[in-house]
Amino acid sequence: MRFKLTFQIVSLLAVLAVVLAACGPAATPAPKVDWSQVKSAAEGGGMEALIAAAKAEGELNVIALPDDWCNYGEMMKTFSEKYGIKVNSINPEAGSADELQAIRDNKENKGPQAPDVIDVGPAFGPLAKEEGLLAPYKVTTWDTIDGLKDPEGYFYTDYNGVLVIEVNLDVVKDVPQDWKDLLDPKYKGQIALAGDPRSSNQAAQTVYAAAIANGGSLDNVQPGLEFFKELNARGNLLPLIANTGSIAKGETPITFQWNYLALANAESFNGNPPIEIVYPKSVNWGGFYLQAISAYAPHPAAARLWQEFLYSDEGHLIWMKGYCAPARLADMLKRGVVPEDLKAKLPAPEIINTAVVPSREQLSAARELIKNQWDSVVGLDIK
Repeated sequence: MRFKLTFQIVSLLAVLAVVLAACGPAATPAPKVDWSQVKSAAEGGGMEALIAAAKAEGELNVIALPDDWCNYGEMMKTFSEKYGIKVNSINPEAGSADELQAIRDNKENKGPQAPDVIDVGPAFGPLAKEEGLLAPYKVTTWDTIDGLKDPEGYFYTDYNGVLVIEVNLDVVKDVPQDWKDLLDPKYKGQIALAGDPRSSNQAAQTVYAAAIANGGSLDNVQPGLEFFKELNARGNLLPLIANTGSIAKGETPITFQWNYLALANAESFNGNPPIEIVYPKSVNWGGFYLQAISAYAPHPAAARLWQEFLYSDEGHLIWMKGYCAPARLADMLKRGVVPEDLKAKLPAPEIINTAVVPSREQLSAARELIKNQWDSVVGLDIK
């Protein structure tokens, strides 16, 4: 009898507990994260939350990233396999101006033509921020990034290089060693820019470097325009944009490239054709690019995860394999995590450390001048 009574009391208490629990306040569900507004992984709940959200989106749209530029082909493949996210590569040969225009044109479009992230020249980052095209985000390795960084995280340096002259030796037997050598009639129909200077950062900086080599200054780019006017007048400058294919075929046997692109070409050609890379004597011109996230990114979590991957040690080592000196290089060298074979792929410290690099304001002013005066001064439509 005592056992039965005890059992009834326990049962009654259990029922009462269930009833009271049912009457209590419901558990508050975790708030849904709007990743388009998140400014750091921690703000969104940490890296695990970011990875889960990016995987749920399932895709990432990138633009203006040729496979052989800074080893982006491996970068995209590794990211896709690591996280199971499809990478849509839009217009790999586009210039920095095209990247900004793609954001403008696709503000309401969530399809594959709307870029999630951009990789642009230093004059274009501030321009895009001022226009409201970018979203601020600071990667977890933010404090170890060297170079230009927007204080709020709207854009930041990704990698550095120096400008060289790339020469196809199957076509050119007497290799030019400096800018003024290029005016020689023997180079008629052989010289090409690696982009349209009115829209391409690399091409615009080539004109800027030519200004320094021809008596100009960081505040006077006019001699660069005059130099290309003379190249055009002599018939040496081609109206073509040089790329890996045209260089290999000898269609654009002399071009101006960032050293990492020229080195990657020489490696991939493997002597067919043989390539000579010339560091011009009159000016050692340095340049860098900026990463940023579109304020209208159709895949905002994947865009932020992409940035985290790029600025991780793993992502930086992939850039180094493509001969690029990444923004966190000093930190990685200090920690001893850069293999010797990758150190050998980077420019000698004296080359990087002595490079002439314009300020953001100087580069923006030069870019505007080149864009506005190229047609009237040089008069050659590069495309």
